[in-house]
Amino acid sequence: MEVILANPRGFCAGVERAIAVVERAIEKFGTPVYVRHEVVHNRFVCDDLRGKGAIFIEDLDEVPAGRTVIFSAHGVSKAIRREAERRGLKIFDATCPLVTKVHSQVARMRGDGMEIVMIGHKGHPEVEGTMGQSETGIHLVETIDDVRRLRVAAGVPLAYVTQTTLSIDDAGQVIAALKQRFPDIAAPQSDDICYATQNRQDAIKALAGKCGLVIVVGSRSSSNSNRLREVAELHGARAHLIDEAGQIDPLWLRGVDRVGVTAGASAPEILVQRVVDALTDGNPERATQLDGVEEHVIFRLPKELQG
Repeated sequence: MEVILANPRGFCAGVERAIAVVERAIEKFGTPVYVRHEVVHNRFVCDDLRGKGAIFIEDLDEVPAGRTVIFSAHGVSKAIRREAERRGLKIFDATCPLVTKVHSQVARMRGDGMEIVMIGHKGHPEVEGTMGQSETGIHLVETIDDVRRLRVAAGVPLAYVTQTTLSIDDAGQVIAALKQRFPDIAAPQSDDICYATQNRQDAIKALAGKCGLVIVVGSRSSSNSNRLREVAELHGARAHLIDEAGQIDPLWLRGVDRVGVTAGASAPEILVQRVVDALTDGNPERATQLDGVEEHVIFRLPKELQG
């Protein structure tokens, strides 16, 4: 069996920074360190950090007074941030800078008197954090049908923002529907869907064109990993999302002589290599990598954690 690897795949700069924030906080301040929500959506990564002394929580009431709390890469609402400050917790923010950029857009748009339409998945922590940047005047849509049902005040200027990990194609359809219904709706100054999401979706489109079967390494809680599976299927491949090599079903491989492999932005390369080993019986010469975009983005740590 031949294995073809997508390129790029796996960790993005925002995920690398978020993990480093937790690890450096543990080194500098000792254990435990509390992290609100999974710092990134990957079971392997979070289990590893738990082993090092991180405690993942959903409610700030679970953090003892005076302890360190880290906000996940997905960002938090203003209310969560105010509550942490009120309780005197030591805060480190692992929010991806590209998510923070969307938060800043929301603040600027609301300051200009605009109401905002956010395109994203209901219940996703990034969406909750972005929606929580304004107490009023922000509406969530996920589908074209949601756009049709959207009710906004007459005469109020509108703008839109998007979740950073959406399917580029799906988001484009919703944006087109918004522009058709609200011709004067303002767009962000730059695309909100992040570079890593776009690069990985472009890479899996190329991969799906060469492989009838694609395996995406990533957790089911990961939005960008789920979008990769969907994009592969939309481009003609059978696709499966797995956390680890042990979840590969031998039935998937019957009659298959070429398998494509990629990984979501929160999945570490070690998990990809284990999948490759399982598919090639430990013979890496049977795996090749497609050409792709080289990524050189680096996000700096908070000042207190540098050095």
